[in-house]
Amino acid sequence: MLLNDGVALIRDAIILGIGATVFMDIWALVLWHVFGVPSLDYALVGRWIGHLRHGTWIHPSIIRAEPLRYERSAGWIAHYLIGIVFAGGLLLICGREWLLQPDFPTALITGLVTLVAPFFILQPGMGAGIAASKTPHPNKALMRSLLAHTGFGVGLYIAALLLS
Repeated sequence: MLLNDGVALIRDAIILGIGATVFMDIWALVLWHVFGVPSLDYALVGRWIGHLRHGTWIHPSIIRAEPLRYERSAGWIAHYLIGIVFAGGLLLICGREWLLQPDFPTALITGLVTLVAPFFILQPGMGAGIAASKTPHPNKALMRSLLAHTGFGVGLYIAALLLS
């Protein structure tokens, strides 16, 4: 019985995570085309991840780091895998029952909690500092992250509604 529950949790996390991440990406396109808000270049995420295997966790500037083969693909794959992991975290905390009656506040709060990853892992690792503090316009960078992860939270709710 526990094995079946684990398989179901993984299946639901994959579906929920992909659905929420797709919504996040659609939201990013809307923000770009309507408001001119640029999105993260996932090739840079792939570059950062690719350099991890060489022991380089923190770069002075990821843009100046050596480009890697397949970095764009690696970045996009990581983007979706991270979405699946975050969705799995939601299901582990709230239980798979949450999918039967998803609520918007839980989904939105989850999306906002995921800001911990870019603020304290990705941005410092890419040379932007904690919460983009080393960028020319930290407040703009923070707002872009907030908008993106709010979209992920909304996407969690919409994907859960479609699953329920």
